[in-house]
Amino acid sequence: MIAALAAGQHGVVARGQLLRAGVTLDAIDYRVRTGRLETLHRGVYRVGPLKGRLEREMAAVLACGETVVLSHRSAAMAWRLLPYRDDGRPVDVSVRRGCPDPGPGVRVHRIPRLEADETTVHEGIPVTTPARTLLDLVGDSREHEVEQALAGAYRNRLTNPRELKRLLARHAGRRGTRTLRLLLGRGTGPAFTRSEAESQFLALVRRAEIPAPETNVVLSGFEVDFHWPEARLVVEVDGFAFHASRHAFERDRRRDAVLAAAGYRVIRVTWRELTARSEALLVRLARALTPPTGR
Repeated sequence: MIAALAAGQHGVVARGQLLRAGVTLDAIDYRVRTGRLETLHRGVYRVGPLKGRLEREMAAVLACGETVVLSHRSAAMAWRLLPYRDDGRPVDVSVRRGCPDPGPGVRVHRIPRLEADETTVHEGIPVTTPARTLLDLVGDSREHEVEQALAGAYRNRLTNPRELKRLLARHAGRRGTRTLRLLLGRGTGPAFTRSEAESQFLALVRRAEIPAPETNVVLSGFEVDFHWPEARLVVEVDGFAFHASRHAFERDRRRDAVLAAAGYRVIRVTWRELTARSEALLVRLARALTPPTGR
């Protein structure tokens, strides 16, 4: 019975759940002493040796009681809006009232307002909705990171501009809402990039007011970093750790050849060009995007 309960909760159970299911205090304490239940927080245990993907998040919610939800950065990772990193940061949870101090490993956000339509259950964990998660995330994250999360939410159809604007109107004046409004106000929408080099390139393009490209789209069977459809121009950004092997170098040259054969022009941008020769890079890009003049 204990194993079945844990199987639906990423491998963890709470002491109160076990008591309500009929497990005696002596039985619980015996299993803790013998290592069959491993204490994660006060009254929260891992069942067995295997660690579930969202074990820390489930355990934090259970440690805080029934009124708490996963939120902020932790919710963004659970929704896969941000890459999952088990880097030792406390798990973020939000609660309006209650929740005694759960101890280390959990950061409790005590919030004045959290409506019923701003929470849901995802993979068995009470959590803020994607839209509310973005609103919370924007208050303590860098803009390009929020943009990545927003683009991921759009790509996976987890939210939409109408829902976000309605949420912004409800929580007008909250810290960070201006950044989210600016991202929503861009005519091209948020851009999805996966590396620091790609993010820097996109920021450079925007500062120069060059027409916005499509990002991370598939052409001729390959996913490319940036694409200007009218110019049939592709830009691939090689990060500072790029081309670590001869195989990678040759693979990318084959890829460029296939794209060229399909009628695309391919420009590769190095980390050095991006960081030390940005003005020359912009000139090169502007020329590539300028249509040829007839004689």
